[in-house]
Amino acid sequence: MRASPDNATLHPLAEQAARQAYAPYSHLRVGAALRSAAGNIYCGCNVENGALPIGGCAERAAIAAAVQAEGANFRLAAIAVAAFAADGAPLPVSPCGACRQALVEFGAGAAVSFRQPGGNWLEVIAGDLLPHRFVMPEC
Repeated sequence: MRASPDNATLHPLAEQAARQAYAPYSHLRVGAALRSAAGNIYCGCNVENGALPIGGCAERAAIAAAVQAEGANFRLAAIAVAAFAADGAPLPVSPCGACRQALVEFGAGAAVSFRQPGGNWLEVIAGDLLPHRFVMPEC
């Protein structure tokens, strides 16, 4: 599915966020721009760390910014993810598993767009990216 016009406005914001990434180890710069159900826009970028497993993904950084601003009632409407190689070439990178889990936590029906190998943007539903997601049982 092609990205809707409203969601396509997130693409350049995700690209701009990727330019801010701190990626001295992988040189993979990733940016995310999301729109909340309330209509607000939040961005995030990946931040690596020398202790490699503790780096942070762009998608979860954007979600953290949204939760900080809107509180626990934040709900995700749409998110765009842009990735670039060390030479600046755009890469087709979809959200990782941990980010997919975070996306469905805040909006299983949210639109998720990311580049395809030919450079076009693909838009899918967050829940379709992670159909067998973990759901915390109620106590």
